Amino acid sequence: MTTIHNLGMPRVGAKRELKYALEAYWRGESTSGTLTEVGIQLRGRHWDDQAGLDLIPVGDFSFYDQVLDMSFTLGNLPERVQRFHGDVLDNYFRVARGRSAQNTEGHASCCGGITAGEMTKWFDTNYHYIVPEFSTATEFKLDASRLLEQLAEAKAQGVKAKPVIIGPVTYLALGKTKDHSNKLTLLPRLLPVYTALLDTLAAQGVEWVQIDEPILVTELDVDWQHAFNTAYHHLKLCKIKLLLATYFGQLKENGYLTANLPVAGLHIDAVNDREDVQALMNLLPPHKVLSLGVVNGRNIWKTDLSAALDWIEPLAERLGDRLWIAPSCSLLHVPVDLNSEQKLDDEIRSWLAFALQKLDELRILGKALREGRDAVKAELIANHAALVTRRTSPRVNNPTVQAAIAKIDARYGQRNSNYADRIKKQSVLLRLPPYPTTTIGSFPQTAEIRHVRSEYKAGRLDGFAYKTAMQAEIARSVREQEALELDVLVHGEAERNDMVEYFGEQLQGYAFSQFGWVQSYGSRCVKPPILFGDISRPKPMTVEWITYAQSLTKKPMKGMLTGPVTILNWSFVREDQPRSVSCRQIALAIRDEVLDLEEAGIRVIQIDEAALREGLPLRRAEWKEYLEWAVESFRIAANGVKDETQIHTHMCYSEFNDIIDSIAAMDADVITIETSRSDMDLLNAFDNFKYPNEIGPGVYDIHSPNIPTQEHIVQLMKKAGERIPAERLWINPDCGLKTRQWAEAIPALSNMVAAAKMLRAG
Repeated sequence: MTTIHNLGMPRVGAKRELKYALEAYWRGESTSGTLTEVGIQLRGRHWDDQAGLDLIPVGDFSFYDQVLDMSFTLGNLPERVQRFHGDVLDNYFRVARGRSAQNTEGHASCCGGITAGEMTKWFDTNYHYIVPEFSTATEFKLDASRLLEQLAEAKAQGVKAKPVIIGPVTYLALGKTKDHSNKLTLLPRLLPVYTALLDTLAAQGVEWVQIDEPILVTELDVDWQHAFNTAYHHLKLCKIKLLLATYFGQLKENGYLTANLPVAGLHIDAVNDREDVQALMNLLPPHKVLSLGVVNGRNIWKTDLSAALDWIEPLAERLGDRLWIAPSCSLLHVPVDLNSEQKLDDEIRSWLAFALQKLDELRILGKALREGRDAVKAELIANHAALVTRRTSPRVNNPTVQAAIAKIDARYGQRNSNYADRIKKQSVLLRLPPYPTTTIGSFPQTAEIRHVRSEYKAGRLDGFAYKTAMQAEIARSVREQEALELDVLVHGEAERNDMVEYFGEQLQGYAFSQFGWVQSYGSRCVKPPILFGDISRPKPMTVEWITYAQSLTKKPMKGMLTGPVTILNWSFVREDQPRSVSCRQIALAIRDEVLDLEEAGIRVIQIDEAALREGLPLRRAEWKEYLEWAVESFRIAANGVKDETQIHTHMCYSEFNDIIDSIAAMDADVITIETSRSDMDLLNAFDNFKYPNEIGPGVYDIHSPNIPTQEHIVQLMKKAGERIPAERLWINPDCGLKTRQWAEAIPALSNMVAAAKMLRAG
C-alpha cells in the first residue's frame, strides 16, 4: 500500500506559543526549563496532529533554525562562543542572535553580546537560516542529544518516527568559509560524523531517516556532483534506510545523478517537478522508494484532489508499495490551522488549506489509493465544488485592472533624467551633509502600540481615538530622531502591523487571515496576505500619516512604501496567472501612491524591495526572465516622479554579487542594504562593478539586541569607503527597528550619528 508521510511541520504553534516562550526567556522572565517544556508540548501536539500518517518527522522542531540545529549536532560552533560555558541552549542563542537570556550573560563578555551568525534566505523562501561558518581548521564532533531527546519523546507517544536531518552536501553548500578556502575539502572530515549520527539513530531502532538535499534542484558543477557520489557511497554502509529529500524545484540534469545515489528512497517535489517523474521512474532501481510531493507545502490553495488522483493512480499501479506520497516540502512555510479562521470571508476560506488541512488532503488521497475513490466520494465532491467556485468567482478577475495592465509601455519605467542630473537637483533641494544618516523606516513596535491597534481592530476603539494615538507615536519618533540629529527622518510606522500586510489590507484583490502566522526566523513571525484576485488601490494608503510627520519637522521626511516585488514574494500568491502579471498590477497601485506622496510635498520616498533576490528562480538559466519583469515592476512603481524627488530602495539579507547589474538597472537614487553581519563582505559586489548611484551599507545589525559602538561603525564605513566613493555613501541600520526596544535603538543610533560626525571631520 502507498505510504503516507510528512516532511515537517510548522513550529511556532497555532497561537505562536513558541514565539512568546522564546521572547520571555530572552527577557529573563522564564527559565530554560520552562522553554524546554513548551518545546515538548508543541512537539507532542504536532505529532498528534499527524496521527494516521505512516511515518512522522522527528527533529523538524527547532527553537530557532534547523540549519543552526545541524551545526550544533555536528559540533560546528563558531570559535567566539566556545569560550562560554554552561547551558548549550544559551550558546545556541548567542550564535543565533548575539546573546541569550538577559540573566545568563555576564558583563565581562562584551556586555553579554557577541557577533551573531550571518543570516540569509533559505533558498527562494522568506525563511531565514543561520549560515554555517567554516575555515580550513574546522573540525566536526557529533552531539546527537537534541535528536535523541526528541526521538525518545516520540517513542513514548507511540509515534512511528522518521528523523529529519540536513544532508552533508547541502550543509556545506549553505555555509561560508571565513578564509575563502574550498568548502568541499571539509567533506572527508564531515562524513564520519554523519556516519556516527546515522549509526546512533539505527541503534535506537530507527528504520528510516529523511536526509534533506535541496541543492539538488540547483545547477551543480562537476565537483559538487562528485561530492554527492562521494558522500552517499560513504553513507550507504550505515545500517539504516535513507530517504533523500529534494524540494523547491526541478532536478533536471541532476535527475540521473540523484536516481542513482545509493539510498533506499527518493523524495521529489512533484508540484514543481512533475515532468521529471516518468524519467525518474525509468531510472530508479526496482528496490528504491519514490516519494512524490503531491500537496503544495509552499502555498495555501486547496489541492485539486481528483486531478491529483488522475495522475497518481497509474503510478501507484506501477510502483505498488514503492510509492509514497507527501507534501512537496516541509509545511513550515504555511500557517497551522484554517479552522482558527472564523472571520475570514467564507467564500475565500473555502478555497484554502493550511498545514492541518493539507494533512487531511494527504489522508484523503491515501485512502483513495488504498480503498478506491468511492471511499472518499463525499470529500472529492466537496473539493471539486470549492475549486469551481474559485475559478468562476467574479471577485478574482477585474476587467478595469486588466485594461490598465494592457496600457503599460516603456515610458512608465523611465525617469525624466539620468542619475547624474537628478542628484544635482536633489542636493540643492535636500541640502544634506556628507555621510547623511537615516533609518530604514520602522521604530519600536511597543506593547502600547500593539494594544491600541488591537483595540481598534476589535472595534473597542473608535477611529478618532486610534488616529490620535498613532499621531502621538509618530510625534515621539520625530522628536527622538531630531534629538539624535538624524538627517533624513521617518515617521516610524506605528500604524503598520507588517510591511506587506499593511498595504495588502488597503488593496483590492487581497484577503487576510487572523492567525495565519508563518515563521520567518527565530521568534519573528509574519502573516502573509492572500493574493486571490486582480489588484487595485481604491484610495491613498500612507499619505495622511507621512504628511502629518512632515508637518512636525523641517528636515526631510521619507515616505515609506513596500515595493511590488516584495509585496508579491511575501504573499500567498494566486496560481491562475503568471506572477509577473500580478506584480505589474501591484506596481501600478504603488505608482499611484508614490505620485500622491510627491504631490503632497514629500521629496524622499523609499520603496523597499527586501525580497527582490529571494524571488530568483533556483536555476540561473531562469534568472533573466524573472529579473526583467521584477526590475520593470519596480521602475513602473518608482519612476513617474520628477527629478527633484529622491527615490530610495532597501534590500536585506541577500547576496548581491550575481545580480548587481539588475540592482543598478532599478535606477533608485539611493539603495540601502544589509552588510553588518557579513562585516561588509556583501560589498564585494562593488569591487568589479562601478555602482553608479548612492548606497547606504547597513552598519547596525537590528536583528541582534547588541548595541554597535561608534568605533565599530566607523570601521565598517571605512571598509565601505574602499569600494564606494565617500560622497555617495549613506549611514543607516541594516533594516527597520520595529523588533527592537527604544532602550536599544536610541544608543545604537546615537553611536551611528556620532560615527557620521567623526567621518565628516576626517
